[in-house]
Amino acid sequence: MDYHLNFNFVWKYADKLWWGLALSIELAFISILIGCVIGLALALAHSGGGRVVRSCVTAYVEFVRNVPLLLLIYLIFYGVPSIGGFAYDATESFVATLAVYSGAYLVEVFRAGLDAVPKGVIDASKAIGLTPWQRFVSVRLPIMLRIVLPSLSNVLISLFKDTSLASVIAVPELLYGANWIKTNTFRQVEVWLVVWPMYLVTGYLILVALRQVERRFSLNRQR
Repeated sequence: MDYHLNFNFVWKYADKLWWGLALSIELAFISILIGCVIGLALALAHSGGGRVVRSCVTAYVEFVRNVPLLLLIYLIFYGVPSIGGFAYDATESFVATLAVYSGAYLVEVFRAGLDAVPKGVIDASKAIGLTPWQRFVSVRLPIMLRIVLPSLSNVLISLFKDTSLASVIAVPELLYGANWIKTNTFRQVEVWLVVWPMYLVTGYLILVALRQVERRFSLNRQR
């Protein structure tokens, strides 16, 4: 049977794709911001805590990194409310899942970044009388963030692609909009031919923007 491409129905409902794309980007950025807080807090806890604290952080990291993201989505969306006795909507659940997921990866990123801060810089900050908190905020944290920017970029791009899994719990992101159009128009080939360049181009533009940020804050540039 011959199949003739017809994009008219896709263009008719294109607003679902554009709004879905905007939501996908928003989900990725919000999730990585929360994930950065989780990752940095746990990296500091692992570096300065005792054996029990380090074991708990390691257990969290290993559990999240070795469990499929789709399973985590179902666990947090269906399992946590059943056990905890509270409820949240699908979007909030997905943001929480993606934040927990990214936080597990960012723990290792931030640990490596903190370890990479030159010891001589830390000694110099001690010599001029900075308190531990001042050394962290004014010296270690800015240098560490410059070191880990490339890794943060990679995590953000990965999270943007992972937002496509939000469709399984009916979060109206890009893939959910594409599935809605496919189901209601039966033009699945046309929909996928439109959606994959949207992911590709958006991911590339995010990457280009992040590379500019990396060059702007590069340690080499500061010298």
